[in-house]
Amino acid sequence: MNFEDLRISKQLINALEDIDIVEPTPIQQKCYPRIVAGADVVGVAQTGTGKTFAYLLPILNSLEFSTQRNPRVLILVPTRELAVQVRDEAEKLAKYKSFRIKSVYGGANINTQKDDLYSAGCDVLIGTPGRIYDIAMTGVLRFASIKRLVIDEVDEMLSLGFRPQLEQIFEILPQKRQSLMFSSTLTDEVNAFIGKYFRSPETIEVTRRCTPIEKIEQRVYMMPNFNTKVNFLYKILADAEEYPKVLIFVESKKIADLLFDRLNEKFLGRVGVTHSNKSQNYRFNAVKKFEDGVFNILIATDVVARGIDFANISHVVSMSPPENSIDYIHRIGRTGRADKDGVSLLLVAPYEKARYEEVRAIAGSNVSDLDMPTDVEISNLLMEDEKPVVSHKIYIKAPSLKNSGGAFHERSAKRQKTNSGGLKDKAKRKRGR
Repeated sequence: MNFEDLRISKQLINALEDIDIVEPTPIQQKCYPRIVAGADVVGVAQTGTGKTFAYLLPILNSLEFSTQRNPRVLILVPTRELAVQVRDEAEKLAKYKSFRIKSVYGGANINTQKDDLYSAGCDVLIGTPGRIYDIAMTGVLRFASIKRLVIDEVDEMLSLGFRPQLEQIFEILPQKRQSLMFSSTLTDEVNAFIGKYFRSPETIEVTRRCTPIEKIEQRVYMMPNFNTKVNFLYKILADAEEYPKVLIFVESKKIADLLFDRLNEKFLGRVGVTHSNKSQNYRFNAVKKFEDGVFNILIATDVVARGIDFANISHVVSMSPPENSIDYIHRIGRTGRADKDGVSLLLVAPYEKARYEEVRAIAGSNVSDLDMPTDVEISNLLMEDEKPVVSHKIYIKAPSLKNSGGAFHERSAKRQKTNSGGLKDKAKRKRGR
């Protein structure tokens, strides 16, 4: 099947050809006719299967030119990076159409965003729930014209605590609208959300055989501790030809900064880092330098696994198994895209084996447990959370306070003087002289 078979307009096909996309992915093939027909749709597919275009193509194909100020399409995403990415992808598709596509998100000046929406107007609005709602409450943004609502990466949005903002937005949206939702997983929380806000939606799920996980070579290395893992990275990343573009996932912002300091010292000018504690400009610059090839190594937390679509990632490195095993699939989905093979490296310490077993259960068959290279230096230096916890047992029983009679303190010599009494006693002593 090609895009002509889906009856997509010539303008969109020309835009797709400009970015070298010649045929739809399975999720796009299945979603397009149902979205065009006006059905509420729940699309479920792994990261890297083309979910963004699965809703952008039918929306932009049927959207007509308008000069009205308020948006007709609202797209909600969990992160500012994803807001920018979806906006950029929509602008690529709308290259030969006259649509006003805007994105709003936290961390940027809200007054600037309000002025832009008010003065220029908007056809398609993309943004994070908190910022969308804040602008709507000022009266600058009105939802009366919304015909289509898209919630992208809804499972991640709910896990990040955006449910209250989503519910507030639903309260001010028109009842007559088409609702589309896309997710990598269908959790109980997601199903409950669908049941409350969607009208008999059609669930379109792309099965595992259609997803890129089996194209990814997954290598697993057992290593004693974090510092040995860093020594392993020193060895492999020294070969920039073998590892030309590497995305490294860590479990916390603290570890991200620590690893950045270590790798940047070794590979100066080749390493970037991004996480939620970094400023908006810092994060965008780090991502842009990675995309442009200035950095060939980027360290990130799991939020980025859902947020940004990187091109040509040669290797994904997980410094540890994620706490939520499904995040492993989102991590490795950064490589092996667009019919290309990819490589994933998972580094596992002994205290992380329980998490690894959960990952192993969903990782598919293309997994190899490999020995650590013999020329990697094994470090005996442990991180604080790797050190064994030593408990000191108290053998002396604490005295009971039940019949202790209270505390006793000997008076100092200064305070042992006899009380001289009050004014009456002093008067008596004077009369007796």
